[in-house]
Amino acid sequence: MKNIFATKPLAVLLGEANASGHGALKRTLGAGNLIALGVGAIIGSGLFIRTANAVSQASGPGVTLAFVLAALGCVFAGLCYAEFAAMIPIAGSAYTYAYTTMGEFVAWVIGWALIMEYALGAATVSIGWSEYLNKLLQAFGIQMPYAWCHSPLESAVLGGVTQHGLINLPAVLVVVALSLLLVKGTQESAVFNSVMVVVKVAVVLLFIGVGWQFITPANHTPYLIPENAAPVRNAAGAVVREYSAWNKHGLGGILGGAAIVFFAFIGFDAVSTAAQEAKNPKRDMPLSILGSLAICTVLYILFGHVLTGVANWREFADPSLGAEASVAYAIRAHMPGYGWLATAVTLAILLGFSSVVLVMLMGQSRVFFSMAKDGLMPPAFAELHPRYRTPYKSNLMLMVFVGLFAAFVPGSLAGDLTSFGTLLAFVLVSIGVWLMRRSHPEQPRPFRAPLSSPGFPLVPALGAVLCTLLIVALDAFTLQVAVVWMLLGFGVYFLYGRKHSKLQQGIVVVPTELAEPANG
Repeated sequence: MKNIFATKPLAVLLGEANASGHGALKRTLGAGNLIALGVGAIIGSGLFIRTANAVSQASGPGVTLAFVLAALGCVFAGLCYAEFAAMIPIAGSAYTYAYTTMGEFVAWVIGWALIMEYALGAATVSIGWSEYLNKLLQAFGIQMPYAWCHSPLESAVLGGVTQHGLINLPAVLVVVALSLLLVKGTQESAVFNSVMVVVKVAVVLLFIGVGWQFITPANHTPYLIPENAAPVRNAAGAVVREYSAWNKHGLGGILGGAAIVFFAFIGFDAVSTAAQEAKNPKRDMPLSILGSLAICTVLYILFGHVLTGVANWREFADPSLGAEASVAYAIRAHMPGYGWLATAVTLAILLGFSSVVLVMLMGQSRVFFSMAKDGLMPPAFAELHPRYRTPYKSNLMLMVFVGLFAAFVPGSLAGDLTSFGTLLAFVLVSIGVWLMRRSHPEQPRPFRAPLSSPGFPLVPALGAVLCTLLIVALDAFTLQVAVVWMLLGFGVYFLYGRKHSKLQQGIVVVPTELAEPANG
C-alpha cells in the first residue's frame, strides 16, 4: 500500500522556490506590494459585513473583545506562517508547509480546506459587494429587484410583501471581471490592489473619525449580550435571531463572535500564497505578514467600537434595518447631515471589496497551482499562460466555481465555512512549525517564531489551541456542512489524488545542487 503520510523532501521545495524561467511564477512583488496584499485581504468583508454579523449573532458591543481574541489566535499562527514563508518561499501556503512536515494526506486535507478559505471567501465578499451596490443604487433612486441580487435560500419581508431570491447576479459579475484581471497578470493585479487599499483605509479612518462624535454611550450597555436577551423578530413577527445557545451571549458570545469575525483575518495567510512571486521573500514575507496583521487589528477594534456606539446592536439583526450594508445603514440612520458620507463610503467599500475578491481568487489559484504540480490536482491547474505566465486555466475554472457559490449560496453560510477552512489551516500550520523544528533543526531560518523550541513550543501550541476553540464555537450547522465537505475531499484524494501523486509514483526529483534564493 502506498504511504499516504509520505513527506515531500525539503530539498525539492527549496529547489522549486529558487526556480525561474519557463514554468515558474514571475517574481514581481516587493514588500510594499505584499503588505498591501495583506491589508487588501484583511480590510473588507470582515470589517464591513462580518462585524455586524458578529455583533447581532453573538457579541453585541463586545465585538471589540471578539476582535482581540481572534487577533491573538492570528498572532500566534502568523508567527508560525512567517517562519515557514521565510524558510520555504513557495506558492501554496499552508498546503506546502504541511507536505513537508506532516505528509501528503494532511497536506491534501489542508489544500481541500483552503478551498473553503479562499474560494468561499471570494464568494462571501462578492455577496457583500452586491449588498453595497444595492445601497449605492438606492441612493440614486434605483431599486434592484430582490430576486436578482439574493440567493434562492434567502427571503425577506419588504413593504409587507415576502420577497424570495433567485440569483445574486452582481456577485457573479464581479467574480468574472476580477478573474479575467488575474489572467492578465500578477503585477497588474497588485497595482490595482494597492490603489484599492489606500481607498479602503481612508474610508475606515473617515468613519472612525466622523462617527466617534455620534457615539451614544447607552448603546454600549450592556457590553455583552445578556443570557435572557429577547429574540429579534422581522416585520412579519418571525424570529430571525435568538440568543439561548452558549456561544450567543455573555463570555461565550465573545468566543462565538471571534469565530465569526475570524474570516476577517485571513489576509496575512493570503500573503504567504504569493511567496514564490516575491522579489526578496526571506526578508519581506515576515515583515508583510505581521505588519498587515498589526495595522488591521487596531483599525478593527476602533471600527467595532464606533459602529456599536452609533447604532444599537439589535438593529444589525433586523433584515429591514441594518442586517445588510451595515455601515451605510448606521450613517444614514444615526448620523444626520452625513448622507453624502454614506454614499461615499458605499462607493469606496465597493472598490475595496473588489481587492479582497481579487486576493482570494489569487490565493486559491496559487494553492491549486502547487497541488497540480504535485499531481494531486489535474495538470490544467498548473498550466501557465504563454504570455502572462499566470495559471490562467485555474483562474477560469475558479471563476465558474466561485461564481456559482456567489450566485446561489447565502453570504452568512459561505462566510462561516470560510472561517472553518481558515482555522483548520492555522491549527495545522502551528503544529507544522513544531514538527519542522524537530525534523530539520539545522535548516536556516531567516525568521524564527519565538518560544517555539522542540522542547517548549509555546507559540505553536497557543496558536493550535486558540484556533481549535474557535472552530468549536462555530455554528452547529456550519460544522456539519464542513464535515460533509471534508469527507467529499477524502473521496477525491483516494479516487484521484493518491493515484496521480508524483511523490507516490516516485518521480519527485531531489536536486543535487540548489541555487541561491532569489533576492531580486
